[in-house]
Amino acid sequence: MVKLPIYMDYHSTTPVDPRVLEAMLPTFKDRFGNAASRNHPFGWEAEKLVEKARAQVAHIIHADPKEIVFTSGATESNNTALKGIAEMYHEKGNHIITQTTEHKSILDTAKYLEKKGIRVTYLSVAPYGLIDPEKVREAITDETILISIMAANNEIGTVQPIEEIGKIAKEKGVLFHVDAAQAMGRIPVDVEKMKIDLLSFSAHKMYGPKGIGVLYIRRQNPRVRLAAMFHGGGHEKGMRSGTLNVPGIVGLGKACEVAEEELPRESERILRLRERLYQNISKELQDIHLNGHPKNRLPGNLNLSFAYVEGESLLMGISEEVAVSSGSACSSARVEPSYVLKALDTGEKFAHTSVRFGLGRFNTEEEVDYVAKQVIEIVDRLREISPLYEATKHGK
Repeated sequence: MVKLPIYMDYHSTTPVDPRVLEAMLPTFKDRFGNAASRNHPFGWEAEKLVEKARAQVAHIIHADPKEIVFTSGATESNNTALKGIAEMYHEKGNHIITQTTEHKSILDTAKYLEKKGIRVTYLSVAPYGLIDPEKVREAITDETILISIMAANNEIGTVQPIEEIGKIAKEKGVLFHVDAAQAMGRIPVDVEKMKIDLLSFSAHKMYGPKGIGVLYIRRQNPRVRLAAMFHGGGHEKGMRSGTLNVPGIVGLGKACEVAEEELPRESERILRLRERLYQNISKELQDIHLNGHPKNRLPGNLNLSFAYVEGESLLMGISEEVAVSSGSACSSARVEPSYVLKALDTGEKFAHTSVRFGLGRFNTEEEVDYVAKQVIEIVDRLREISPLYEATKHGK
């Protein structure tokens, strides 16, 4: 028996894993100290918990614990990385490279920096959403101080050639930032192998709590320096002042530990679920289109466009029983295609019709089969009342 509603929006957020919650609970009652209170046992205990979590976080990305700075989430980390580099390295250059399909916390920050005199190159992507590393190389100038490319896209799941881009950045002596919010816990991330200098991610995308994230900052080869965005107390080695969120940090650390232990077999299981969902839908429905790369994508991401069906209408049809997301965003009174799909040049036929299925740790085969059945039924029903579909079906 399938329990409703079914959650398939794991790219938006994830439920807290019971093991993570168990690790966090004592910090709300008995181990509640302020990690900056270093003159009594409550503070000492909190500090120990924070440093244990820092080591857990560092281990999953192959970093030194001293390179981990805790933030409120990937959005803050992305802002700090771009703004901090732009301010600290302004005498070296004023050019940043990114891509058109980045998360808004990168794109909006880049637009802000442009108003401050920073020149930003927004690289276009190939039809599957992949960035060409050679385009990155060609965009680098003597003024380039930072390259920022996300590890995996939040809408279409395309995984970027981060290691290749990292090598180019290293060859050219340019700092390399990666937004790994969607990648962490889903695919391996190794800051040494990938030549990453700054890395952002959030706990709530990997079965941890909301409101806590990480900015990895390389300490050597090269030593990266950032201008701090928050001041007042000198916490996190002066990089991020403010009382540490000990419960969140403990949860993040445990989430990283669990993810590292389970990643290979969990990724395989989720990939099987995704393929099952795709096959169930595609064998029953014509005129559907897979958005993103068919192979180089996150295991749990399935972004489909259904011709002759508005994505929002499909979502409304299943929203009481299934939680998924649309690739479209509301702008005023009109529903516009997402900027990611526009960048992919998907075409008008499919641009307004995308739905993102995000599968995760707690989904089952029974849920996949139920969701596929619901989607097929509603798409058929919506197409039956579509004048365009009727005309196309009769060759008009």
